[in-house]
Amino acid sequence: MLATLVANLVSFDYWLSNPWWVAVSLFQLWMLIDAIRRREWIWAVFIFIGWGFSALFYYFAVYRAAPSATRGFELPGAFDRHRIKQLEAQIHYLDKAHHHSQLGDIFFQQGKLVKAEGCYRAALERDAGDIDTRAHLGQCLLRQKRPAEARPLLEGVVAENSKHDYGYSQMALAETLTALGETDSALALWKQVTESHSYPRAKVQLAELYLARNQPDLARAEVKEVLTDDAHGPAYQRKRDRVWVRRAKGLMSQLG
Repeated sequence: MLATLVANLVSFDYWLSNPWWVAVSLFQLWMLIDAIRRREWIWAVFIFIGWGFSALFYYFAVYRAAPSATRGFELPGAFDRHRIKQLEAQIHYLDKAHHHSQLGDIFFQQGKLVKAEGCYRAALERDAGDIDTRAHLGQCLLRQKRPAEARPLLEGVVAENSKHDYGYSQMALAETLTALGETDSALALWKQVTESHSYPRAKVQLAELYLARNQPDLARAEVKEVLTDDAHGPAYQRKRDRVWVRRAKGLMSQLG
């Protein structure tokens, strides 16, 4: 009987006849690869030895851990979850402004906006003029639905350097003005951004303003560019921009 069971387990036909096992195994492999890519070595071990359940825990605890508050509104650049302890140690011993700011960026990317705000304010207490910290605090306040507080920070940054953070600060200011009902100024900013960059985040929100102004042809042109770029973009870019691509498809269905 044992020999028959072992033979079944190594049989290709056995696996094909058990789609549930195939699906779970593929899911586990997907989570294992993701854990290795993120350098989550402890999780990788648990996924490897704990068939099915540990992969499911990893999916909810890590893979989908980032809340939706900043999804689609990330800061430029990557972040490493393991940097948190390193930065906390540097803050403890050195207490430098840029360490507080970098820690704030990590919390921002994770969607922990209250923690991020605290780090940015601590950084500004040590270096009130740092342009990156002012810009990122402005974005943090905006994501917390506090556009009136975000506005002076972002306006100051954009006035100092309109291309700051590859146009991300300018986009945040446009979103702030939209939230405050100043759509004329926001429209002008979106046009400036799209003249220099092809960000779906900018094109979709510009299209939404065009549609609100009953300018469907202009809106359709922006949406088509987003969908065309997505169809030919690399996988990492498509994953990053999927929030905006979904909004673009929704707009296209309205435009017909």
